[in-house]
Amino acid sequence: MQPLSVNEYLRQHIRTVPDWPAPGVQFRDITPLLQDPKVFRVLIDAFVHRYMDKALRPDVVAGLDARGFILGAVVAYELNVGFVPIRKKGKLPFTTVEETYELEYGSATVELHTDAVKPGDRVLLIDDLIATGGTMMAGRKLLEKLGATVTEGAAIVDLPELGGSARLRESGLPLYTLVDFAGH
Repeated sequence: MQPLSVNEYLRQHIRTVPDWPAPGVQFRDITPLLQDPKVFRVLIDAFVHRYMDKALRPDVVAGLDARGFILGAVVAYELNVGFVPIRKKGKLPFTTVEETYELEYGSATVELHTDAVKPGDRVLLIDDLIATGGTMMAGRKLLEKLGATVTEGAAIVDLPELGGSARLRESGLPLYTLVDFAGH
């Protein structure tokens, strides 16, 4: 029996919840990845080992609300760089910049503190999952408004059939994902 790749090992620990939050949706639940300390370490190490490479190493990690906070904070800590949260509108106490983006039915707004990054900072933008790509695109725009460069977007899961990863790549953002659920 061949050993599993990191990607397959992580895939085995992602729970699929059918018909949540709506009928026909196959929700990819990453919480089992976080609950088991060995699996959580494999997950974090997959990101950390990639971004320890000098060419990919960020100055700052930015995490998207809310599961991107879990990943981003730990990855930033392990890389010994700062972490900044990109939050839903109305959650940050200091002066912010904001970006509104379209959802399937409506819109949403995310915010970032105006002093979260400096011009020229190289930023890794991280979230748990890429679906339509709207949240990651909005986060990128916020960081760029402050003069930072988003060097890569990263996520555990890509749902390519929803078009977000293609849209992000077409915009010029390199992406790194660990598991995709194509055709599901």
